[in-house]
Amino acid sequence: MNIIFKENSEEIAKKYVVLDLDTFSIPDGSTHTVCCVVENIPITELSETENLKAVHSTLLENYAKKNWIDCEQAIEQLMGKWGGEVDSFYEDIRSRVNRLKTLTLDDNWTPVISKT
Repeated sequence: MNIIFKENSEEIAKKYVVLDLDTFSIPDGSTHTVCCVVENIPITELSETENLKAVHSTLLENYAKKNWIDCEQAIEQLMGKWGGEVDSFYEDIRSRVNRLKTLTLDDNWTPVISKT
């Protein structure tokens, strides 16, 4: 799996599966979304590709909305898919969800990760 900036993904997405991962804010105030490029999809998963992309997208939407149960269900569906290439990301999201669901988040909470 390769990681790229979303702004560089349009051409690559014509040949490969590109999945959004996280959005980061940097000190200059700009935000940048990083994506992964899944190059080696097992032949047994090819027919599932569009559905898996939708589940992945829904996972990120539910994460932003703090719908932790829906996130957990999506992660269960996605673990092991994409030839296991994205599992480390799903494990990270699962860890974040487990931590965040124990907290009381205010209305200003955002999934954007601040980098200094």
